[in-house]
Amino acid sequence: MKKRNNFWLTFILLAVAALWATSSSQAQPRQVPGPPTLSLTAEPNVVRACENQPATVRLLSNATSPAGNAIRYRWTVDAGALSGKGATTTWDLTGAKPGTYHAVADVDEGNEDCAAFASVAVVLLDCPPPPPPPPPPPSCPEVKVSCPDNVTDKAPVTFTASLSGGTAGIVPTYNWTVSNGHILSGQGTSSVTVDTAGLSGQTINATVDVGGYGIPCPQSCSVSLPIQEISKKFDEYYDIARNDEKARLDNYAIELQSEPGRQGYIIVYPRRKAKSNEAQQRGERISDYLINSRGIDASRFTVKIGAARENWLVELWVVPQGAPPPIPQQ
Repeated sequence: MKKRNNFWLTFILLAVAALWATSSSQAQPRQVPGPPTLSLTAEPNVVRACENQPATVRLLSNATSPAGNAIRYRWTVDAGALSGKGATTTWDLTGAKPGTYHAVADVDEGNEDCAAFASVAVVLLDCPPPPPPPPPPPSCPEVKVSCPDNVTDKAPVTFTASLSGGTAGIVPTYNWTVSNGHILSGQGTSSVTVDTAGLSGQTINATVDVGGYGIPCPQSCSVSLPIQEISKKFDEYYDIARNDEKARLDNYAIELQSEPGRQGYIIVYPRRKAKSNEAQQRGERISDYLINSRGIDASRFTVKIGAARENWLVELWVVPQGAPPPIPQQ
């Protein structure tokens, strides 16, 4: 009898436990999937507000439905305009004032009460001022080089550069070159002096390169030195026979007649033992022959008496117009 009672007690307990488990299972609510997950980015997130230039941003959303349902998107912005729908859209901030603006994406699976949203900020910067215009290219001044008016190979000549205009605020430099002669002084300044010795009949071209302007600024000036006429000894003879002297004077007369602009210059050097008037007489004899026998005008030649020497000597000179006459030697 006791065993039977234990059996029924065990049976009743197992039945109660099964009933409780069934009721507990029926009371548990059904699990409902949560709202979508969402992340939002802007490309780029910093733009410039430059006049006449677009300021656009690409908005990208990444939404996931836990239940695998289709996602519905809604976009709002606090400035500018949106174009496009769905996960990607374009945000146009052209014309907006510099500042920070926000875009908001709101997503759901068809039930607005079960939605997710996210926002992203975009900074709109003022357009930087345009760069200053480049400085104007350098310009050369007007360079003038003045040449001397009267030049000879007996005195140096001076060339001077003067400047006007050109790029302002520049301290010019001067570099001179000359085609003939050599610079005596003034290199590096606006004026140079050039030696002309031995340059008779030649041309001196002086060129100055004015520096400091970033470009070459050269200018030149040229002068021609006249051929310096000098006296030329045509002939000389010693105490020779009279007929030989006449032959020498004949050639001399022909030379003077062929060069009408030239003068004759005759120097008679007497012998030390000669009488005081003997040199004068010989000079008159030469003059008489040239005038009366050769037809040379008396104005065409000059006779000078030089210092006495060991032996007689007569020099016949031809003197170009403007050239200095010979000086009798001591």
